[in-house]
Amino acid sequence: MDKNIANLLIKQLVFARTEDCHTNTNWELLLRQARAAGVMSRLAFFWKKFGMFEPPGFAATHLNSAYKYWLSQKRIVNWELHNLQQVFEQLKLPLILLKGTAYSAANLNADLGRVFSDIDILVPKQRLQEVKEALKWNGWFPEPLDSYDQNYYERWMHELPPMRHIQRGTTLDIHHNILPETCALYPDANLLLNSAVNIPNSNYWILAPEDMILHTASHLFWGGEFENGLRDLSDIDLLLREFSDKNSRFWQNLLDRADTLGLGKPLFYALRYSNKILKTPTPESIITASMIYSPGSSKIKIMDFLFLRALNPPHPTCNDKWTGFARWLLYIRSHWLKMPLHLLIPHLSRKSWLRLTNQGHH
Repeated sequence: MDKNIANLLIKQLVFARTEDCHTNTNWELLLRQARAAGVMSRLAFFWKKFGMFEPPGFAATHLNSAYKYWLSQKRIVNWELHNLQQVFEQLKLPLILLKGTAYSAANLNADLGRVFSDIDILVPKQRLQEVKEALKWNGWFPEPLDSYDQNYYERWMHELPPMRHIQRGTTLDIHHNILPETCALYPDANLLLNSAVNIPNSNYWILAPEDMILHTASHLFWGGEFENGLRDLSDIDLLLREFSDKNSRFWQNLLDRADTLGLGKPLFYALRYSNKILKTPTPESIITASMIYSPGSSKIKIMDFLFLRALNPPHPTCNDKWTGFARWLLYIRSHWLKMPLHLLIPHLSRKSWLRLTNQGHH
């Protein structure tokens, strides 16, 4: 594969360079890369909303299908949020939305073509049991887990086990923080809750803009899962562009908030790789200021080696001989960052065994 056209998707997301798609074969490759990276619908928006390129007929068919899928998801999410809001009104709790759900409800640019599978919400930890019981009365039930996984969630995780609606089949993730309790970077959830903002003309709430960026950055660079890594990086890119356009003090506020929440390290990686890969227009002064969270000149070379591979579309044409190793190493790193050694070793041992026997949740 010619290295100049191997990663067509990155070129589209950054430059809308359809001149590289001068044959049907290359268009087919672009669509396969976009589907693998979970950004087919976003690519459709670049065409339909912004007119950045004009695809050939067969490609337009695929993009139209992806666009219609996104519209269908939007309707489903709106209906689910309407039902959830009724439950939260009874509990006298604000319905605080996270990740793709928040982008959708707030009509942020990161919602454009953003496909996701779960509805994510944030509630105070002390109200978790109350929320869980109320949701059960409204058709939401936890997915069955074995005793180990149940204990793992209850003791260490930042969320409840996923709940699924018995009729509609939609999945709900209820968070009480944005990182696990075992993680050294464990922000004060009350700061997140108290800074949440109401979406105008609605009963829904979302994290403050700075907190939204920090949550996405923490999820991507501390989570260790990169199937949707490029999609999440694209979210960060779109959010940074939108929020900085709306508020001249956004960049400094973002740095200050990262310091307050202790999330400077994920922010450093988010700024570095959104700029390197997607050319996010970040002020040089902000890049320089974020360097206080850099792991150091020698280690950052290693992180570049890993992340610049892991954040490519998970498609064979975007991989080299080191890509699989890079993703595996970052997966191990994520567990190392989130769990102390006395928990990590038995947990990974059990996880590896379950993978070998084709079972397990974590």
